Parts: sequence; structure tokens; C-alpha cells
Amino acid sequence: MKNKIFAVLFLAGISITSVAQDIVFPPLNGFRIMTKYPVYIRENLWDFIDGAAEGYLALGFVDLHVAEYKKGKEVIKLEIYRHSDHTMAFGIYASERSPSFRILNLGAQGYDAGGVINFFKGNYYVKIRTFSKKDKTLRAEEALAVRVADMLAGDTEMPVQLSQFPDEGKKPNEETYINESVLGHQFLNNAFKAEYAVGSDNFSIYLIKLSSPQETYKTAETYLKSAGNETSESDTGKFVFNDGYNGTIFLAWKEDRLVIISGLARDQADLADKYTSQILR
Repeated sequence: MKNKIFAVLFLAGISITSVAQDIVFPPLNGFRIMTKYPVYIRENLWDFIDGAAEGYLALGFVDLHVAEYKKGKEVIKLEIYRHSDHTMAFGIYASERSPSFRILNLGAQGYDAGGVINFFKGNYYVKIRTFSKKDKTLRAEEALAVRVADMLAGDTEMPVQLSQFPDEGKKPNEETYINESVLGHQFLNNAFKAEYAVGSDNFSIYLIKLSSPQETYKTAETYLKSAGNETSESDTGKFVFNDGYNGTIFLAWKEDRLVIISGLARDQADLADKYTSQILR
């Protein structure tokens, strides 16, 4: 029977290793660990989070382990999502983070939203929540979060690409990662995005790292041609054009990095150039 199950998983394109690898839930003093949930994989994640599953699947979801910690009527729920890599884990974490949450030094980064503690570390995204308002239960939830963070292996740093965004004007804890169809274009993928406010101007900067200078040039060329422009039309290697979907776009690249700025007017080229130059220098 075991061999038949492995054969079905193999034919379905599911990694046997990733399905079989168990998570050991850490003990929590005074609480019983209930593990009535199956290990969710790509094919049945919808059974657990329904419509939200699409966002997780788009960001390299591998599997999910769930447990409940119970002490009388007090319940703390733990969800450990495993994604394909550190960047994908950041992407799903950042998509659910709000700058209004209390940021925690937990894993690579975490936040507390009143009964909800979420964080990411390595390729794991962890969600812990309780509906209890009791101080003891909330302290137990915090202790569980620390234990899980200590238990999981992986990088405890934010993605290195985020350090390339200039600090001036950057809105704290609003960086995100977009895996596909950046700005609605199928040819733009794998972008880190940061939000900025400079004076009365609010704009977004996208940073895309490509596999080679050739691929960077090809991607830029595709974007420019989609808007009716040619790469030879600029003497500086920096472009401003109208994107029918997104209005005025500033575009620049160097070697394997591509920078896109949206939200500025065409006559704000000096401001756009300031930021693209800092990123690409």
C-alpha cells in the first residue's frame, strides 16, 4: 500500500520528501497539543483557507502543518506554512502585514496584531492566533511563537534586495514581493516593491533582478515596445513613458537589475533619477 501511495504522489508531481517531512510541534506548559488536521499540500490547501489559497500557491507554497494548543476553554492555533524559498516566504508574510501592526524581532521579522502573531524565517511562514483576551493565554502564545522560531531552521535576515532601496522617504514595513505579473504585465516578474512619500508625492519603486544583463535588456525592451517605445530612443539609458495600465512610468536598468517607478508625473524626472541612480550605482 505504501508503495502505491508513493507512486500516486510521484505521478501527481508531488515531492515525496516535502510531503513526508514532519514538523515537531514544541510543547507548551499546561496545554495539550491537538493534531487533528492533515498535512495540507498544494492540491488540498483550498480545504483549509479556501479563497486565500491562490495567493499562497502563487508564492511557492509547499505544505502546511496545523496544531491546536488547548487548556480548558483556552485555544491557541498554530499554522506552519512551508514555501519554496526565503523570498517566497517573505512574499506571503509581507502580503498579510500592515504597517499599523507592532513589529517583532522574531525569526526574520514578525508582528503582533492583538491575539495574532505572525512571522517568517527561512522558507517558513508561521501564523499563531488566539481569541482569548486573558493575559496568561496571550503570554503563552508569545512563548509558543519564540519556541517555534527557535525550532525552525533558516535565514533570520530580511531579503537582501530590500537593502538596495534608499531609506529617504521609504514607508516603513510596506515592502512587498510580487512573484508574477508586476503592474499587470505577464513579462514582468519577481519584483520587490517599496512605497515612498516625499513631500506631497507618493510613489512606488519596483526592483527586479534578472539572471543576466542580456535578460535584463530583453525585459526592458519588451516593456518599452509594449508602450510603443524603442530602447535606442534614450541617450541616458533611462526612460519615461506612458503605460496604458499604470500611467507615467520611469524605467532604468544596469547589468542584472531593472528599476521601475510609478506614481510620479512626467515632469518629476529629477526625483525619479535620484532614486534610480542610488539603486543602480
